[in-house]
Amino acid sequence: MIVVTGATGQLGHLAIKALLKKVPATNIVAAVRNVEKAKDLAALGVQVCRADYNEPASWDAALKGADKVLLISSSEIGQRARQHKTVIDAAKRAGVKLLAYTSVLRADTSVLGLAGEHRETETYIRASGVPSVLLRHGWYTENYTAGIPTALSLGAVYGCAGDGRISSATRADYAEADVAVLTADNQAGKVYELAGDTAFTLSEFAAEISRQSGKVIGYVNLPETDYKKALLGAGLPEFVAELLANSDTGVSKGALFDEGRQLSKLIGRATTPLATAVKAAL
Repeated sequence: MIVVTGATGQLGHLAIKALLKKVPATNIVAAVRNVEKAKDLAALGVQVCRADYNEPASWDAALKGADKVLLISSSEIGQRARQHKTVIDAAKRAGVKLLAYTSVLRADTSVLGLAGEHRETETYIRASGVPSVLLRHGWYTENYTAGIPTALSLGAVYGCAGDGRISSATRADYAEADVAVLTADNQAGKVYELAGDTAFTLSEFAAEISRQSGKVIGYVNLPETDYKKALLGAGLPEFVAELLANSDTGVSKGALFDEGRQLSKLIGRATTPLATAVKAAL
């Protein structure tokens, strides 16, 4: 029995679709906060179980009989560590044989502000004694392609990443790798640094949009404080603007560049090229 947390989220949904290619639907449990949003998964034969981070007892029910758990990091910045601990504690009580956690690339040394909660979670997992494997994800290419409409409207990509290179991959790439680990033997104690095969700068990203759209799109590099102000001016919440600006600065320091190619080795193919992702977004 394999349980996937956050199963109605973008990564969770893709992970379950990838799991369905390897194990029977009856052996998969989708742990979700809102059961109504998981009707499509239930229709595929996946067991859907309600589990809320703020209700520890709900996780005891969700993990009952579970052999493995894919703990997909929460999207609630500032609440993640507490929420993850709820699942880890329940996994320990349930006697789970493998807990796979989606952390961030080089979490133990990363300069990214968001790495803090991942480090705290990793430390807690190790202290819990639950057999575990760390799936440290780099950036999702969709983090950038989602901004293409804005770039086309403004005629530029804005950021504060300088010439920092980003080894991103698509969510589908990461989901496939996560499932490869989850369905393999002898994974406890391993740490995977997962990132795309090739890297790009935001200038190169802007150039790719230009090439495919036929519109002239440049890259405007701003100081971090100015980029944050621009994001706030665009209507983003304070914590999101802070996260994006801090992450871009991290990119300028090499925080999201990696040449290990562990991701493509796991999935047995090259990761999705930037050009392919841009084409899909356009």
